[in-house]
Amino acid sequence: MKAPLFDYRLARTPEEAFELLSGTEGDARVIAGGQSLVASLNLRLSAPDLLVDIGRIAAWKGITRTERGLLIGALTTHAEIEHSSLAAERVHLLAAAAPFIAHPGIRNAGTIGGSSCLADPAAEWPACLVALGAEMILESPAGERVVPARAFFRDVYETALEPGEILTAIEIPAQEPGEVHVFDEFARRPGDFAMAGLALAARFDGPRIASLKLGFLGLGPTPLGAETFAASCIGMTVDEAGAAAAGALAEELEPAEDHHASADYRLRLAEVLTRRLLSRAAERAETA
Repeated sequence: MKAPLFDYRLARTPEEAFELLSGTEGDARVIAGGQSLVASLNLRLSAPDLLVDIGRIAAWKGITRTERGLLIGALTTHAEIEHSSLAAERVHLLAAAAPFIAHPGIRNAGTIGGSSCLADPAAEWPACLVALGAEMILESPAGERVVPARAFFRDVYETALEPGEILTAIEIPAQEPGEVHVFDEFARRPGDFAMAGLALAARFDGPRIASLKLGFLGLGPTPLGAETFAASCIGMTVDEAGAAAAGALAEELEPAEDHHASADYRLRLAEVLTRRLLSRAAERAETA
């Protein structure tokens, strides 16, 4: 299919982007890497009156060190994060998750901001951002607004963005001393959207879990932190936490059923991922 007719404008500065968005009476959308939006246009799932291309705005690109951790511009590509030594050093989970995103061609063009704003519950970055307690920086002509990642993702393809706002950056806390980050997912083929996945950050006190942060993907309408289960694991061994996962995760995850997998099967995948990544994290903590 072909995309519906729309107007296109290229914004070279933040001011120009906001002016273009506010200057139309119809439906205006921003486009950056276009890896999701272009497909949506071609399938006629989206029909905006105006596309505002923000892909060349340098102020919204790049990875910088902050006192808290990392500030990642929303227009930073998946590949730039994947190959960033600074990102790997400060927040290793990003380097662990990036290779699971689609294919190299898509990672070279797609952006972390675009993926976050699409809010696909099976996407990798949203789950990582929820697990790490990231903050989403939203800008508009009225000023700046900071929204925690857990509150930013509201439903399937729905975020906390208000009309006229643009996600311009994401601040992510640095990895804590002794913290181990791991990521894995189950997909039918490499590059496919996952049926289930997990971003995990943990610290250990000997054989026991001292802290645990989780971000499940593909297991609800939004990325889910399973905070109650994570809190209950403090003081447990990996084996004890893995055994508790079977019943506890069913209380917090909301897997859907479709032609790819049943809800029960997805929940089973979540349990397997939890046990697997807890064991992997504990092994890495021992050798760190």
